[in-house]
Amino acid sequence: MTSRNTAGSARATVYGYPRQGRDRELKKAVEGYWKGRVDADALRATAAELRRTHWQDLADAGLHEVPAGDFSYYDHVLDTTVMVGAVPARHRAAVDADALDGYFAMARGTQDVAPLEMTKWFDTNYHYLVPELGPDTVFAADSAKQVQEVREALALGLTPRPVLVGPVTYLLLAKPAPGVAADFVPLTLLDRLLPVYARVLADLRAAGADWVQLDEPALVQDRTAAELNAAERAFRDLGSLTDRPQLLIGSYFDRLGDALPVLAKAPVEGLALDFTGPAAANLDALAAAGGLPGKRLVAGVVDGRNIWVNDLEKSLATLGTLLGLAERVDVAASCSLLHVPLDAARERDLDPQILRWLSFARQKTAEVVTLAKGLTRGTGAITAELAANRADLASRAASPITRDPAVRARAAAVMDAGTRRSTSYPERAAAQRAHLGLPLLPTTTIGSFPQTGELRTARADLRAGRIGTAAYEERIAAEIGEVITFQEKAGLDVLVHGEPERNDMVQYFAEQLTGYLATRHGWVQSYGTRCVRPPILAGDISRPEPMTVRWTTYAQSLTPRPVKGMLTGPVTMLAWSFVRDDQLLGDTARQVALALRDEVGDLEANGTSVIQVDEPALRETLPLRAADRPAYLRWATEAFRLATGGVRPDTQIHTHMCYAEFGDIVGAIDDLDADVISLEAARSHMQVAYELAAHGYPREAGPGVYDIHSPRVPDADEVTGLLRKGLRAVPASRLWVNPDCGLKTRGWPEVRASLETLVTAARTVRAELPGGHP
Repeated sequence: MTSRNTAGSARATVYGYPRQGRDRELKKAVEGYWKGRVDADALRATAAELRRTHWQDLADAGLHEVPAGDFSYYDHVLDTTVMVGAVPARHRAAVDADALDGYFAMARGTQDVAPLEMTKWFDTNYHYLVPELGPDTVFAADSAKQVQEVREALALGLTPRPVLVGPVTYLLLAKPAPGVAADFVPLTLLDRLLPVYARVLADLRAAGADWVQLDEPALVQDRTAAELNAAERAFRDLGSLTDRPQLLIGSYFDRLGDALPVLAKAPVEGLALDFTGPAAANLDALAAAGGLPGKRLVAGVVDGRNIWVNDLEKSLATLGTLLGLAERVDVAASCSLLHVPLDAARERDLDPQILRWLSFARQKTAEVVTLAKGLTRGTGAITAELAANRADLASRAASPITRDPAVRARAAAVMDAGTRRSTSYPERAAAQRAHLGLPLLPTTTIGSFPQTGELRTARADLRAGRIGTAAYEERIAAEIGEVITFQEKAGLDVLVHGEPERNDMVQYFAEQLTGYLATRHGWVQSYGTRCVRPPILAGDISRPEPMTVRWTTYAQSLTPRPVKGMLTGPVTMLAWSFVRDDQLLGDTARQVALALRDEVGDLEANGTSVIQVDEPALRETLPLRAADRPAYLRWATEAFRLATGGVRPDTQIHTHMCYAEFGDIVGAIDDLDADVISLEAARSHMQVAYELAAHGYPREAGPGVYDIHSPRVPDADEVTGLLRKGLRAVPASRLWVNPDCGLKTRGWPEVRASLETLVTAARTVRAELPGGHP
């Protein structure tokens, strides 16, 4: 099968759209279902209405094809696990009893059954549920969801293109199931999986799908010859099927490298490629591979991950070059628009000058349509759009908002000596032990405590003017008092103030730093029903005044036990924001680090002896290609040390990381030179503790023993088991006991029970150690 369209009629499309709705309707419906306030039929009706609304918006904007299958109640990789029948054995009974409840059990776990592991989707801040596979895995096709969505779109008179996670990426993302040998390679199941994809493709064709997109973003990473051979075989086999739709293989987030010729030669009808950022290298590589004669190319020339307006003339030049490399060229965003907010037009609080620089999902869709129109009819057909775009780009380039000479001069003056602690870790550890007087296996939490409805109401009332600052601060002080009292009674050793005043670990700081912009409606899905509003980094960064000192100092005044100061690190401040694209990331990170250095110094000067600078994004921002990683890790670790390097030896610096693959960056974790690191480990059964041990990590570590992303309360045996496992990798003198992550999203009843269990388990194991006391 080959496309009969010509390059003279470029089509506009996207690979996916924000799922949650204009006002996060999906989040509210799903959470209502979990709490019993919304029944299954009502939840399904909300989901169907959201799909209808999104498809209609895309069609009204001028898209020729709309994505289907990208919608999800929780996660599209979990949806793929259901589609191919790879339900873990421990969840099969729940799925058989009720498919929807079983689906959420895989995502969140139950009191008796652990959920699937969660980690980051490539180098984004989106989390997916990791498939668990083994040599005994039996796949079986279940295309009901995908078929239903195709039929829904067709019933609206639209042209749907199902977008599925491809078979090679699905297997490369998978891990050996519990009890399976750690060296099991899920990709060895490819021949078993391909017939299932063949069945799904046949079902989608029968439902009326003309094209299906199989996304293979794992192929933009460094891949072995065996993995590339597997990809070649997969698409040769799928391409040779007779009962299938036309196939489009998609990739994004980086350049394809050696995988591009493999995909270009595959017997499929088209490729969907990213041509933004580092993936711009795909242009020359495609030409070197001989192009795509007789095939369709969907060109991702609008950045689907950032929020700056597209340079339409530059994109048109790229598209013009591509016209000679394929039978037809269509226009798209570089990846799913899941990674950006819905509509910049709703941001009425932003300066109109700045608003014209921004492009969210709806604006990006319009850019795609404009580019397709220009490619089809010529630039004369979009003269007004091009003129407006040139003015928007010029406005941003000339704006004084983007440059602060004093900030730039300070960053340029930093010397390497300023990024290092004055003493070695062994000297610091001795000083900190003497100063803090902590027991073996000290207990702590990661920082945040539950954000109750009362706290959210108080913040909303303050914003709306229903209460004054004094009343709001009285509520915050009362909450801190309750959190401190609970931690003391529970027996935790190093306390936190609970962060009741913080809306988000990045946004809270961004709102107090120059150069950042905050949105009111810029919600983006992080995982499941967890949505965040990434701030926008528009200009140079500085700290006008202390940000955390007041409440940290107040909390310390309530207890003789040490209270951690809590900050978000420079890399995470960038990774969980929409960053500027007009300067190097390392330069921006240095500016943020200097602002944080000022804050760290003020915390220490006001009596804070333990300061945690969280860097959960250090791994997720790691470039996908190994060749690009050393330069990134140099500036990323330097920025952390710059933020923390000015404190006294007896001030203990902590950092925290969660929900990522840490094995690739253990050396960088060491290079941060933090005194203590806490990491997610409960779902991965202490894997990271062994990775640290294998590296010879010399500092203190707290691999998590309580999975906070599940509502289940661990029992004491479970936690003591994890602790004993951790002790086989990390000596007792350097092992901390803590949850995987912050407790913001959990409810107070489960937090109380879980932390009391955590302390009990720590005391039990502590008593088993030489010199230990309960």
